[in-house]
Amino acid sequence: MSTALGAVAVFCGSSHGTSPAYAAAAEHVGRTLAERGTTVVYGGGRVGLMGTVADAALAAGGTVVGVIPRSLHDRELAHTGCTELHVVDTMHERKALMADLADAFLALPGGAGTLEEVAEQWTWAQLTIHAKRSGFLDVEGFWSPMRAMLDRMVADGFVREEQQHIVTIDPDLDTLLDVLASAPTWTDKWGGTLPSPTP
Repeated sequence: MSTALGAVAVFCGSSHGTSPAYAAAAEHVGRTLAERGTTVVYGGGRVGLMGTVADAALAAGGTVVGVIPRSLHDRELAHTGCTELHVVDTMHERKALMADLADAFLALPGGAGTLEEVAEQWTWAQLTIHAKRSGFLDVEGFWSPMRAMLDRMVADGFVREEQQHIVTIDPDLDTLLDVLASAPTWTDKWGGTLPSPTP
């Protein structure tokens, strides 16, 4: 069963990467989320794939909410065109606020920061801190090693088989968004049921 995604947190590189396909995917994500009426929640930057996502969503008439640490804001890296821009004190506050504002999480290609951000949300879902899905948009096979790593985690007993469905890795954005909008089906890390949603 799917529900509408009111907001999706997008994690991606603050660089553009070496392939033009990465920027094209970022533009596609921003535009598609705007066309679906889904708010883009992201790291608030104007640079790299982050800026491309925001620009594309805004150009398509979408709502873009940025969350940026003060240290980066003060270096003039913030996107001044965001619908809303939250300036927080720490990276920890940034991630917590993005998690609160979003219904699901979507990772595009990026570096260590991108991986860390989406992995934390995946972990929080495992621990039932929230019941929100995470997805990896597999542009030109960028996240294929993550698929292999997830399979190994399950095979070696570090991730419960039913919990592997917290994350989805797919090259097709529409398919990925439909999965992200579906209700959670996993148990918690120890096999218990998910907590009831807060009314």
